[in-house]
Amino acid sequence: MSILLVGYRGSGKTTIGKKLADRLWQPFVDTDDLIVRAAGKSIKEIFAESGEEAFRDLESNALQQALALKDHVISLGGGAVIREQNRELIKNSGHRVIYLRCEPDILHQRIGADPNTAANRPALSPAGGNIDEIRTILSLREPWYRQVMSAELEVTNLSVSDAVVYIIRLL
Repeated sequence: MSILLVGYRGSGKTTIGKKLADRLWQPFVDTDDLIVRAAGKSIKEIFAESGEEAFRDLESNALQQALALKDHVISLGGGAVIREQNRELIKNSGHRVIYLRCEPDILHQRIGADPNTAANRPALSPAGGNIDEIRTILSLREPWYRQVMSAELEVTNLSVSDAVVYIIRLL
């Protein structure tokens, strides 16, 4: 059984996932890395050159690859839950799915503090990554995160180390 981490961009899926994988002595996989490797370009470049639909196709392929892995910690892209077929695959995978929930204002701070965001990530709406975009997109996605999750962890005020401890307790 693998552990899947879902949640909005900036919720800590990659950072927490790497620490969790180390703690559990399991490999870590980020589906965004699988997409970038398969496409040979950044996610922002995929969006700009081919559009969101092409990116979502690559994301679905990466998800299928990741779900085939056993005993891994896997970070799913924030939008992996958009497609119903992906949600069904996640729910039926037999893996533990932890939703890392975080308040929009903290997500905005974290995203803004990440120097790689602007270079590698597209804006998800005309709002261009501002707090309104985060609130809007999160309100759409949160029901889907909850639909696929085994457990939810509120990470707004948790350190990475504390989040890892709580996830282990949830397993």
